[in-house]
Amino acid sequence: MADWIALDRLLITAQPGRDIGVCDGIAVNHAAFRLRVLAWHDAFSTAEGRDWALYFDDTVAFAAALFGAWHAGKRVFLAADNLPATLLALQPQVSGFAGDLSADYQPLQTTAVAEDSALLPLDERACELCVFTSGSTGQPSAISKRLDQLAREVDALQAAFGAQLDGAQVHGTVSHQHIYGLLFRVLWPLAAGRAIQPRRFFHEDLVGALAGTDTVLVATPAHLKRLPEQLDWASLHGRLRAVFSSGGPLPEDAARQVRQWLGVAPTEVYGSSETGGIAWRRWDTDAPPWQPLPGVQWRIEEDCLAVASPHLETSDWWRTQDRVEALADGRFRLLGRADRIVKIEERRVSLDALERALREDPEVEDVRVLVLQGQREQLAAVVVPADPALARAGDSARRALGQRLGTRLAQGHDAVTRPRRWRLVESLPINAQGKVTQAALVALFQPLMPVPVWDCREEAEATLRMTLDPTLRAFQGHFPQAAILPGVAQLDWAVRFGRQAFVLPTGFQRMDAVKFQRVARPGDELTLQLQWDAERGVLTFRYTSVHGVHASGRVVFADAH
Repeated sequence: MADWIALDRLLITAQPGRDIGVCDGIAVNHAAFRLRVLAWHDAFSTAEGRDWALYFDDTVAFAAALFGAWHAGKRVFLAADNLPATLLALQPQVSGFAGDLSADYQPLQTTAVAEDSALLPLDERACELCVFTSGSTGQPSAISKRLDQLAREVDALQAAFGAQLDGAQVHGTVSHQHIYGLLFRVLWPLAAGRAIQPRRFFHEDLVGALAGTDTVLVATPAHLKRLPEQLDWASLHGRLRAVFSSGGPLPEDAARQVRQWLGVAPTEVYGSSETGGIAWRRWDTDAPPWQPLPGVQWRIEEDCLAVASPHLETSDWWRTQDRVEALADGRFRLLGRADRIVKIEERRVSLDALERALREDPEVEDVRVLVLQGQREQLAAVVVPADPALARAGDSARRALGQRLGTRLAQGHDAVTRPRRWRLVESLPINAQGKVTQAALVALFQPLMPVPVWDCREEAEATLRMTLDPTLRAFQGHFPQAAILPGVAQLDWAVRFGRQAFVLPTGFQRMDAVKFQRVARPGDELTLQLQWDAERGVLTFRYTSVHGVHASGRVVFADAH
């Protein structure tokens, strides 16, 4: 390609008129981008330590900081998000932070560059990047990548898809802080001369931006499944060159919908943070087979796909946990995850097979099946019902749906090998990369608070009943041998339910006359009586049950003024 620039030489020579993209609403050409990189190079060159974490909302701003750090000899860590827990976990691993972070993290700042100065070509084997993948457990693990690996993957993407994308701008719903977004929304566009646009989600602004010019959309299955029907998708026909999807399996229904509404067959890319891109397929027809990306070799080892690829750190074969079927034309079909075969009471169960069976049920829109750990392992299912109202219905209606689904599964699965616990949700919980993590699914079975049944809600007093579900998060580890409800949870619930019943000031002042008289255990039904004295700013609470009084006291709030 005439516009193709090797990543290591991207900033070495001037490229007049070449548009990089939009940063903070301002168009940035190659010369302006180079000055931004130089500013970051200067800032990182004077900063101590080798390892630095980046988090930016704006894609072009991120790209400038990334190349500035590499030119200054830094190893870059990509935070998946800028949530306090994420940054706290990352802090011991890095020397500092740069980007859109609170002042608590003292993010590195740049100053204006007086004049353009020389930059040497990057050493692709010395430039390193650490990304984090949650995998199936939800626990982040660091994956190290060198620039030469990333550059070879960019070359493969250009060889496979570049001819159809000349002159198109790149929009995306996936974050550049993830390896998929980094490649498709930063490194590949920079090398191919495609302008980078800020991250947007599916709403009217996105449709308007995509309709204005020839574009590429980089998305995830979670976002493509949620295309709002009422938007003017037909305005994109003929201008949307490609829709890419990665990060998880793209359902057939979603692929058909994209093809119909957006006027282009989505291209699905299969791979992982560890392996890089492996294969791709275009949904011109239903259930197309997978075709390896240029340079990727594959074979079957113990029914699973193994790959040798220039995107890997070494030339060794890497065996995945994806079961595979070879086709005569050199392509293949994926058959599900080998590591999703679990044992429940010594019985082998395929979580994939259970999910397929449930998705075929007309009352199910989507589902994830998981194993809940405990004294006895149990299968559980998180279901998105086809009727959204059921996800918001009362306990009896929700319980009835779980019973109906379990009864239908019983035709092919005995009591041990079908879910015993069910949760209905309006949509599956996804993280910043559009993935459903194990940790988020497990959390749905450990509710923070009980479900209240309100008997009275008046201006100054309220009464509610609650049944203490053994799965409440407050019971976890308190205590393993005989679970009891902690006093701090009772105080927290009194305030939370008080805020639902009354308009309480935001400021907490103190607690008065708090007494814990009797323990509360899983299965107990508690009655909580609340009284609110607005003039004095005092919330009085009292927990009782058939066993007597459990706790009582007063919470005093600061004056609202």
